[in-house]
Amino acid sequence: MSLVAKCRQIPIVCPGHTRPLADIQFYSIDDDVETQTLLASACHDRMPMIRDGVSGDWIGTFTGHKGAVWSCKLDCKCYLAATASGDFSVKVWDAVTGQEVFSFAHKHIVKTLDFSPDSTKLATGGHEGILRIFNLQQPDVLPICVSQMDQSQNLKIHISKVLYLDSFTVIAAASDGYLRFWNLADNPPSLLRFFQVDAEVRDMEINKSLTMLTVAAGRKVSFFDLKLYELIHSHEMPIHFKEEGGASLHPSGHKFIAGGSDLWLRVFDFHTGQELECHKGHHGPIRCVRYAPDGKTYASGSEDGTIRIWKTDPPRLDS
Repeated sequence: MSLVAKCRQIPIVCPGHTRPLADIQFYSIDDDVETQTLLASACHDRMPMIRDGVSGDWIGTFTGHKGAVWSCKLDCKCYLAATASGDFSVKVWDAVTGQEVFSFAHKHIVKTLDFSPDSTKLATGGHEGILRIFNLQQPDVLPICVSQMDQSQNLKIHISKVLYLDSFTVIAAASDGYLRFWNLADNPPSLLRFFQVDAEVRDMEINKSLTMLTVAAGRKVSFFDLKLYELIHSHEMPIHFKEEGGASLHPSGHKFIAGGSDLWLRVFDFHTGQELECHKGHHGPIRCVRYAPDGKTYASGSEDGTIRIWKTDPPRLDS
């Protein structure tokens, strides 16, 4: 008898993109009246979008890139957006009007970026293998650059994901399977510590309390405690993350989702790695996944060009 729950799921389908998805991220805006949830998406069709994170309704598109967009992020207040592209550029946008604010040239494909917690800095990385830190308050000043070159082997590596842990620490995940923690308070930035996984990192997520790092690489989803700086769990998956794909931890910390090399979106137990649910709906491999901030829903983006929003606790078929 299968331990995987038989659940009835009819997700919200969000059309609009015309090529494979590369990145999706949820954001919350709190005011005195209500909390609004936004969903940002990056896609190979060059047209990053913002949607309502609950209904999936389209809100706006940032138009201007000439190559595939690999990452789309909003700052902490959702006033600014930033996009990383295959056209060798990063663009910063007014997230309300959709107007371009800055454009930062790079020398190769840019795969990843992240805003600092105070929205004054922007970290970028990609095929150059250089972590760049741009000062958005002084956009004309040259960025801080940190090479990810493996000095022991003289091997150039590229950066697949970057995340700010706090105002002075950036995590850069690279093609050699290392996650490097850089201390930006030093000049030049110094290497604080590192984690190693079995393969190139495809996805990386820090939970809201800044205590857990979720990593999808190779055929595993791994969880690192950011207080103790040690590996907590590493679970073998029925899929692989050799190309795009990802994982996301539920806000409760009790379960996680993962999608990658096939059409199925799966839910797993955090502690045991046991598969709890399995959902089919996409018509192409899943490229990115994320839980909403309240944990009530989660989203998946696929090679089929669609985003689907799923319920975290769907009704069981035997209920």
